[in-house]
This record gives sequence, C-alpha cells and structure tokens, in this order.
Amino acid sequence: MRIQMLPRYPVSFGVFLKHNLGNDEFVSKLLDRRWALSSPDAKINQIMTLYGKEGGVRGNDSFRNINNPCLGEGMTQKSHASPSFYVVRDDLLHPLVNGNKARKLDAILPVLEDNAATDVVTCGGCQSAHTAAVAVSCAERGLKSHLLLRGEEPEILTGYNLVSKLYGNAVYVPRSLYAKREEMLTRHAELVRGCDGSTFWLKDFLEDFSPYHLARNYKSSEEDTIEYHEKTRKVVIINEGAGDAIALLGLIRLIRYLSQDHLFGKKQALKIVVDAGTGTTAIGLGLGVVCLGLPWEIIAIMLADDIDGYRQTERNLIPEFFACFTFSPVDYSPPPSGGIINWVERSLPRKFGKILEGEVQECQRIAQQTGILVDPIYTLSAWDLATQLSKNGEDDAKVVMLHTGGTLGMFGVAQRCKSHFKMPDKGVK
Repeated sequence: MRIQMLPRYPVSFGVFLKHNLGNDEFVSKLLDRRWALSSPDAKINQIMTLYGKEGGVRGNDSFRNINNPCLGEGMTQKSHASPSFYVVRDDLLHPLVNGNKARKLDAILPVLEDNAATDVVTCGGCQSAHTAAVAVSCAERGLKSHLLLRGEEPEILTGYNLVSKLYGNAVYVPRSLYAKREEMLTRHAELVRGCDGSTFWLKDFLEDFSPYHLARNYKSSEEDTIEYHEKTRKVVIINEGAGDAIALLGLIRLIRYLSQDHLFGKKQALKIVVDAGTGTTAIGLGLGVVCLGLPWEIIAIMLADDIDGYRQTERNLIPEFFACFTFSPVDYSPPPSGGIINWVERSLPRKFGKILEGEVQECQRIAQQTGILVDPIYTLSAWDLATQLSKNGEDDAKVVMLHTGGTLGMFGVAQRCKSHFKMPDKGVK
C-alpha cells in the first residue's frame, strides 16, 4: 500500500539548514536503504610535497606517498615539515567501475533492481567512463544496457570505449542528434521497449525511493521478478553522467563515512577538491557537508561548463533532491556569490577534452613517484589544486583530493593525442 503524502508549501533553503544542520538522525534515515557497494570504505593516502626550484603552477616539486597516514586525532599533530594533502582513493573501488561513477551508481542500481527494470538506456562521449560503468554494472546484475555514444566509432577500440562495447549494446550517434539529449534518449528507449514494454526516466522512481516507501517497494520474491521480465520490457533512462538526484545519495554516504572520528572527524576543517564534469559529484558532496553540519568546503574545478552552467545544475538538482527525500520542496536560490559549492577555474584553462604540452609527462612523474595514476583531462587538475592549496597553508584546514577514477580514459587520450605520448626512452645508466 502506498502512503499518500499531502502537498506542502516550499520552504527556503536557509530555513531547512537552520532546522537540519548537523542532524545525524535525518542523514541516518536518508541513508537507511540498500546499496550497490557493500561498504562505503575507501583507502586514504597522504601525499607529501617536496619543494622544487622552479616556479609556475607545478614547478619542479616531487611527491612522496604515505600509504598508511595518521588520521583521526593524530591529524592535528604536525609531524611533517613539508606540506601535504590527502587522497581518497575512489579509483580503487572496482577494476572498471571506479571513482565517482561507482558512488553515483551506489544508490541507483538498487532502484533498478527493486523496480524490476530489464533494460537501461544512457549516453556519453566516445570515451565515457559513465557509459562503461553502467554497462559493466548492468551486466553484473543481469540487466541489458543500451549506450548512445557521441561521435564516430574509432578505428581501434580502446579504454572505456572498448569496455562499453564489450559489456553493453553501444551505438554511435552524430553530434547534431546528440545535442538534443532528452529527445535522443527517449526515442531510443522507445525502440528498445517494443510494443508491449514501458519506458521510465530514473526520476520517475524518486517518490518510491524515499525512506518511507523503500521497504514497501522490494519485490516479494525472485519468482515475481522473473515472471515480470518474461512478460514485458521495462526500460529506464539514466541521464548523461548519472546527473540525477538519486545519484547524490552515494556521495552523501561517502561524506558520512569520511566524517568518522578515526578518519577526518567532524571537527577538523577540510578543503575537499574534486574535478567536475556534470557537477553532480560536487553537489552530492556539498549536500553531505551541509546535512551533517561539517566545517568542510567543497572546491570543484570546472572542466566541462562555465560557472553559470554549474550553478544552474545546483538550482536544478538540490530542489529535486529535497522534494523527494524530505517531502518538502525547497526554494533553493543561491546568492550571486555562490551556493554550497566553491566552483573554481582550472589553473591552466583550455577547451574541454584538450590537453597541454607536458601534462602527460606530469601524470607519468606522479605515477612513478607515488603509484597513483591521474589523467590529464580530469584528475590532474584536482591534483594540481590540492598541491597548491596545501603549499599555501593559509589556515588550519587540511586539504583532501577525491580521486574520481577515470584512468582507463588515458588509453583513449593516447589514441587521440598521439604526439603528447611520445615519451623519450631514458636508457640504462
């Protein structure tokens, strides 16, 4: 039986914060549900920066990786003369589904299963980590994935493009059609469902995914699901990059995990640096910080859009999130100075997808010195900013970089930008 909730008048975001800031009970209820990841745990490394002689954004610094850093109360003890920052190793969550893709799917995948989905339709670039993550995750759960990839099929399949083709049903879409994403996704989902099937957007399940409805929506038995699958196809559309309100829950879960006393705790000020594609990951992290009342700042590096675009994403996702999970529509109007996220420009701006001379060599240097692989499109920008902030040392805040994964994308970059990967052989000395 479904509970009929009476409509409520919108409340301002400020009023919501006043009544819910630091409300552990609210967050506990919000996260009391089934997850794709058995645990929210993540390995944490500490990176020491040893000063070089040259200036500039990167200079000639070298890095040292501390695999088992002192966390909890030990963080307040300044034991190193050199500046340092921490790296949350979400790139290690899964061989193919890692980083922020795994966090976003953490809450989404149980929704697909609990609503007896048979097929999933989504889209992304040719080397999209998102489409690869959806393809692998669906295959692991017996679901069929249908992936619309922007542009032309490469002559040689590599990286996430290869993974998407191996695990899912991928088709390439001309850029002119891809520009109209909603129309493109809807049309393809209708083709997949056939005459007797049904099509849903992921947000159509938001009401049923509230903490109060969740227990009532589990399938009563495996037989019911199998019988349903035999009768009809139920196709679910997921937005590009999983830019859906449901996806925010996995990031909130991560924030609560990191705020445990034996890790970063709830009192230590943090600057959490993350690279931003759609911006969904940063907004989820920001909501976790707000709901738990933590003295943490989320700093997101804008890579795929401008600040107006990212603030508009905030204005869209946050009201949708609260309308679903609190049954209270929230009037979210961030001031011109910014919202819950500190959106910042990349230190070395360029058109999205482009790389600059020397960036591949910088990724190589970081990998050789620390064992951590970053890529020149996304995570190198977060590494650069985390390094810079830790060296500034203007306050007592610790600097944390969330490693959002995406390292398989290096294969696609190498295929597309061959000249940048001509690294000289140093020979034997």
